Amino acid sequence: MSVTEIIHCHGHKNVLGRHKSTFEITKETELSPNGDCIIAVGADKGAIDLSPEFREAISQETAVLRTTLTCGEHSVTILSQGSPGITLTHPTDLVWRRSSFVCSRTIAVYSDHTAALLPREMMAALQSGAEMVVTLTVEGPQ
Repeated sequence: MSVTEIIHCHGHKNVLGRHKSTFEITKETELSPNGDCIIAVGADKGAIDLSPEFREAISQETAVLRTTLTCGEHSVTILSQGSPGITLTHPTDLVWRRSSFVCSRTIAVYSDHTAALLPREMMAALQSGAEMVVTLTVEGPQ
């Protein structure tokens, strides 16, 4: 089973992209310089807005999430895993984690990228307020 979601968001002047264990997008429109994991704001979906089919697929331990971030000419694909603890109930945030920690904001665990590992050219474009498309495709058990 494969389920895809598309999220539209944009950067902000305070995007730093320095966090070493996570990255996040949010529906919030403001960002303080303290949010060094947040790479985009103004998302048209938070965790709770993802489809029931997506929720079911990502809550499987064997699920693989392929996240593609596209910002202008810059694109990067992140691979992560699902987890039975993923609830996707947070109203505004989505967090990709390098660890196995899960909470209401967690979309996936064991991600192969963090904010600090994303392309610096993409972070610079996001600091200028560039638009970004986030394509989420989860592959679950057949």
